[in-house]
Parts: sequence; structure tokens; C-alpha cells
Amino acid sequence: MAKGNINVSVENIFPLIKKFLYSDHEIFLRELISNATDATLKLKHLTSIGEASVEYGNPKIEVKIDKEEKKLHIIDQGVGMTAEEVEKYINQIAFSGAEEFLDKYKDSAKDSGIIGHFGLGFYSAFMVAEKVEIITKSYKDEPAAHWVCDGSPEFTLEKADKTERGTEIILHIAEDSTEFLEESKIRELLMKYNKFMPIPIKFGTKEVNDPDFTPKTTKDEDGKETTEPHKQITVDDIINNPDPAWTKQPTELEDEDYKNFYRELYPMQFEEPLFHIHLNVDYPFNLTGILYFPKMTNDLNIQKDKIQLYQNQVFVTDNVEGIVPEFLTMLRGVIDSPDIPLNVSRSYLQADGAVKKISSYITRKVADKLKSLFNNDREDFENKWDDIKVVIEYGMLSEDKFFEKAEAFALYPTVDGKYYTFEELTNAIKAKQTDKDDKMVILYASNKDEQHSYIEAAKAKGYEVLMLDSPIVSHLIQKLETTKENISFARVDGDHIDNLIKKEENAISKLSDEEKTKLDELLKEVVPSEKFMVQLEAMDSNASPFIITQPEFMRRMKEMQATGGGGGMFGMGNMPEMYNLIVNTNSELVGEILNTKTKKKQERLITQSLDLARLSQGLLKGEELTNFIKRSYDMIK
Repeated sequence: MAKGNINVSVENIFPLIKKFLYSDHEIFLRELISNATDATLKLKHLTSIGEASVEYGNPKIEVKIDKEEKKLHIIDQGVGMTAEEVEKYINQIAFSGAEEFLDKYKDSAKDSGIIGHFGLGFYSAFMVAEKVEIITKSYKDEPAAHWVCDGSPEFTLEKADKTERGTEIILHIAEDSTEFLEESKIRELLMKYNKFMPIPIKFGTKEVNDPDFTPKTTKDEDGKETTEPHKQITVDDIINNPDPAWTKQPTELEDEDYKNFYRELYPMQFEEPLFHIHLNVDYPFNLTGILYFPKMTNDLNIQKDKIQLYQNQVFVTDNVEGIVPEFLTMLRGVIDSPDIPLNVSRSYLQADGAVKKISSYITRKVADKLKSLFNNDREDFENKWDDIKVVIEYGMLSEDKFFEKAEAFALYPTVDGKYYTFEELTNAIKAKQTDKDDKMVILYASNKDEQHSYIEAAKAKGYEVLMLDSPIVSHLIQKLETTKENISFARVDGDHIDNLIKKEENAISKLSDEEKTKLDELLKEVVPSEKFMVQLEAMDSNASPFIITQPEFMRRMKEMQATGGGGGMFGMGNMPEMYNLIVNTNSELVGEILNTKTKKKQERLITQSLDLARLSQGLLKGEELTNFIKRSYDMIK
């Protein structure tokens, strides 16, 4: 038996490993199973090139709990190690790796944003174990070795009587980590990190129906049939799927395979995905994966962190910011790349050239897929538009390359359920919706019910009204106005329709200048100036007498501020709700208000008309609504 000291410059490195190497102690299992997988795949490679003259067979990795003895075993049937290799890989290489890593990160401790550091895996065992044993037999014809270390720099190394090839790691679980002796905990971790590892992982056994047994059915004298119970057999409980969909070629998969894989990834998700995008690239970097568009809500935050990042089928994280463009973090699915450096902090990751290339590749791939879906079945794409528009609009705002490509498939629906691309829209409205300054005005609504009367006024003039109701619409139209020539967007309730699209012909006011001045003074006495800017307009006599609108600029800035950015730069703080009150000087009611003899009655008519306008905008609430109802009953009486 050999005894020795691991060559350590740091005084007792093990407590440091426990404290700093990973902020999350559960990672030890992922690391040890990754090592077991590497050892098995290495054997596969050596047998395939004829360097190992042993039978590869159907190896598996087994995880066993011995609760009584407080031990956790991880057993593989991979290449194994000789005593000399244990000395080299465990006592020198892995250890110096751990030491160097600690040296680099110990000051930043848990805040370093470390996603994981494959290759140091073995020493993560000391986060949960007070003693670790390795019993290993190499595929070479050499005796097995038994290494033991109790968390001090001392170790023992002797011969072992193991006869099967491979490595068994035995963790003597520490008192503060006994949760890792619970079957439910280990199963949870295996499902989290190792669900798609390329080698089958056995965790216990389970009873299943014997496939070679056919139950007999017999009839009694009354003709009643009885079928004997199905014969049960005990089989290994393999907890992973070693060949997940993303490791296959798109040509090998049907639509149903993609849907089944989605269910495997999200067993609690009952809605089907709308469509999928299969990623597969091997130059200038390696990346595979499948992304799914789920049904979206208008809430931008609720959707995130559903994409899982893997490195060679080992789960790493579901925080993929920096690797996937931000607008796509609302999608779901899997990305697997051996080229993403996982042993560094996030800030480094975001500045890394390879990662930037990966990010732009994914953007391009998603845009191309959306374009082909649109071209192949436009009707289906239109039907799904409401469920995917948030992602597409967000992408148009945040990624210029995506904005350019989206020209081909981004849709602009109207309140009547027609869908235009931007080019189709401008061709459709050019003739009618161009104002006297030759600018094309694109009208839109954000709420069909609340803006019904304004929409109807616009449609009466033969104008198209778009239905744009996503939370980031103000940002998007701002971007379109700055990138497209000679267009402006106006929400239908932003002004009277003749002011939104100003043509040359102006209606002539029935009121003299003197009457207008008198009306203006009267209105200002009654209408609260902190809420309404009064505008006198000569309009069609059939148009509403009082119309409330919200100035486009002010409202848009407020909306942009609410969804981040925009308004802040204008230093508007929390802007008060300000509305325009447009009073139609040609309406009969306005003439009547002017001709009413008593001041009290005039004020009452103005208040009632203002309240009716507010009511149509959903602005009448609380005490003011109560007073309006009471006043209305009094006026009927």
C-alpha cells in the first residue's frame, strides 16, 4: 500500500473547495456522472479505432444509495485507471486544476457567475463527502487500484480485487449533506442535470410487464372470460434518454417527434408549441438544438428562462442570456454546444467572439424559419400571429439584423382582421391616407372596444386602422418612423380624424370670432385646466360635440417609459394624465350652450357634455361617475 500527500500549496484546500468551488453543492453529482460518461465514451472511441482490444458492449452508469452505511456509489464501465493513472490524474492533474481554479476565483466567491467548470469534477465530491474512495480497473491488463482520501491532503493507494472494467466512486456522505442519501433528492438531480446524457444511467430497478409473456384468457362453464394477470419482471430503471431529438438530423424526425420531445422537456406544459426551429451547425463553431415558439402572452417577463443550455448533453443552466439574443429568451427548448466556454463569468461570456457568432447565427436561423413558415402557409402564420408577435416585435426593436429580415414576415393586422406586410400596407393606404404635406399617416388602435367611436370615424372616411396592442408598440412605431421615409403613426383617439390626416379642406365655423371667445371663456371656467387642454374646432355638424383625445407624443412617451426607455430621456418623470378636449363649434349642442340664458344651466350642460365624453373614454370613475348618474336622472326628470 502506498501512502502519500497530495502536493498542495494552499493550506488544507478541502474546506476551500467546499466553500468556493461551486456555490451549489448539488453540482457534484453532475460532475461525477460527466466524468463517468467521458470514461465510457473514451472506451467507445478506443475500441472503434482498434486501440482497446476489449468488447465495448452496452455499458451503463449506475448510481446507488446505501443509506445504512451513508454511502453514495457512482459506477461506470468505462476505460478505468491503473494505479499509475490514478496517481497522475487524481493526485496531480485534477488537483492542480482545482487549486488553480480556486486561486483565480476565491476572492470573488459565489458572485463570480461561474456556470460550471468541467474537468475539475472529481474534487467537487468533497463538497458533500467526508471521505472518498475510488476503486478502478483499467481496460489494460493491469491490477485494479483502490484510492482513499478523507479530505486532508493525505491519501492511500493500494491494489484492489475488482475484476470488471471501469471505475466505482464511493462517497461517504458528510453529516451536513445527508439530503444526498435520499432517493427523491438524487432522482431529482439526475432528472435535472443528466436527463439527456449519452450513456444510459441506472438508478434502481422497476417492475414492468414481461414483453415475452402473453396472458391467457379462459372461459368458465357460464361463458364468463377471465384473463390472468400480466407477468411482471424487474428491469433496470434507466432515468435518462441517451438519444434526445436534438442529437438527430432534422430528416430523421417527424412533426410528432418534435412535439413528443417538447413534452419530455416540459412535462407540466399542456399547450402544444406553435412551431419549432432545429439548429444544426458545425462551422465556425459546433451547435445543435431545437427551439420552440410557445403561445405567448403580452407579459414580457413571465416567459423567460425556459431554454436549457447543455454542453455535450450535460445540463448547464437555463439562464442563457448573452448566448441567445435577449428577444429569443422568451422561446423554449435546448441549445447544446461544446464551444461555449462554461468556466468563466458572464461578462466574459458576453464579450466572447465565439458566443457573439452563436448569438447572431441563432438570430439568423430564427428569422429564416419565420420567413419560410410565412411563405409556405401564410394563413396559418396569420392565425398564429397574436401568439408570436411579442417575440418578433421585440426582436425588431433590439436586433437591427432581425429588423431587416422581419420586413418579409412581420405583420400589421387591421381592426377588421386583415393582415398586411409593411410594403402591402403602404401600397394599400398611399392614395387615401396621405396628408397635405405628402406624409403617409398610418392609423392604429390599441383597444377595439375603448376606441370604437374613433375607429368608426376613421372607417367612415375609408381609412384603414391597424390593431396594434402589444406592450412595446410605442417603441416599435418610433423605430419604424425613424427607419422608413415620410410616414407617421397616429393612434385613432389622438385627435379628431380630420386633424390626424390633415387635408386642405377645412370646415367653416358657424360661430363668429366673438362667440368663439365667449365660448372659450365659458369652457375654461368649468373644464379643469390641469386635466384638459381645450381646443375649438370647426367640424362636421354631425360629429360629436365634445371629443377627448390624448396627444400622441405625450401618450407615446408615457407608454415607452412604462415599458422601459423612451420617456426617460425627455426627463418627464411621472407625467400627469393630460388630455385634449376638442369642442365642435358647428354642433347644435354647442350652439345651444352659448344661447342658454342662465350661467348655472350653461355650466351644467358643459359638465354633462364633458362627462359624456369622459364616459366614452372610460375616464369617468368614483365620485365624478356617481355625480354624473345623479345629474343625468335629474335632467331626465
